[in-house]
Amino acid sequence: MPDMRFAPPNPLRIADRASGLNAVSVRSYNERLVLSLLLQSKDITRLEIGERTGLSAQTVSVIVRSLEQEGLIAKGEAQRGRVGPPTVPISLNPEGAYSVGISVGHRQVEVVLVDFVGSIRSHTVLPFSAAQDTNHPQFMTAIAKAIADLPRHLHSRIAGIGLALPGDEAELELTPKAARERFDALQEEVEREIGYPVYVQNDITAAAGGESMFGVAKHLSDYLFFYLGARLHSRLVLNHQIYNTTAAVSFDVGILRLEQEIRKNGNSPSELWERRADWPSFGDAEIAWQRELLEQMKSSIAALKPFVPVASVVLSSYAPQAVCKAICRELEQAMPGINAIAGNIERSPKAVGAAGLPFSSRFMVE
Repeated sequence: MPDMRFAPPNPLRIADRASGLNAVSVRSYNERLVLSLLLQSKDITRLEIGERTGLSAQTVSVIVRSLEQEGLIAKGEAQRGRVGPPTVPISLNPEGAYSVGISVGHRQVEVVLVDFVGSIRSHTVLPFSAAQDTNHPQFMTAIAKAIADLPRHLHSRIAGIGLALPGDEAELELTPKAARERFDALQEEVEREIGYPVYVQNDITAAAGGESMFGVAKHLSDYLFFYLGARLHSRLVLNHQIYNTTAAVSFDVGILRLEQEIRKNGNSPSELWERRADWPSFGDAEIAWQRELLEQMKSSIAALKPFVPVASVVLSSYAPQAVCKAICRELEQAMPGINAIAGNIERSPKAVGAAGLPFSSRFMVE
């Protein structure tokens, strides 16, 4: 059996009505098993599918033929030059399914449209304020535009909409009750106005699931996940599953702290919240912040080590990848034996992770 390494915890609620993809719905567990394997591994043969799933050659052939007819997978060019008949590699068809992902963040809402392999086809960033109503026109227009960016004949392949919501109401300056009411209204509104089922999950868990489905953590089974946003958040991943344990905590050493330090020096830190290739140098404020951030990450790893042999760390963020890679290098130097990896979902990891929720629910082995 393959190790299913990308299934995040179940969404808080899954819409129970079918919509879209009726012509390409996946019913069989074995079909889900094959699709899950193809999400992990690109260009594998029928023989390899059989070896890694335990399915017979005949069963694999039937499944591959069915999934190809439904447009969910595609065959590559035959590979020749080895003993026996040529082998044909099989991969997910990027245009086999699509999903919209939405992340509600500290200051911005991000909306992405991704294809079946996690490539971003559309990306919109909107300002966010807790004082705004959830039904403001910009928000609904951005979702509708993401869908409209697809040719009309592909709209039936939209699996649904994933919504990543913060679990730390303090970030949004809302009480827990107000946050729950706001987000319930948001979910209901999107389903009603857009017409696709909405899948909901905590935003940090969604980001971890996104890196596991589409990013650098695809081939990791056990690791400590950090998300660097307004605050620093963590999740513990064991045997490919994301756990909300004592590791699921947040720390006040994130980008919001860096902004505060920069303002103390009389400078403007507006670039921190922009989705851009790099930050300008923030001098001593950035050096001091990075030192504090590293100390917190080291403390979290050390606290887990007596109970879990943490060897790999993934740092995901919308911050420039150069910043994340520098932090990972410093962490590896400070803690020999730790493999620290910067996430490679550079644009909106939380929204991309949210977009993976419909795929996980509709097509993959849970």
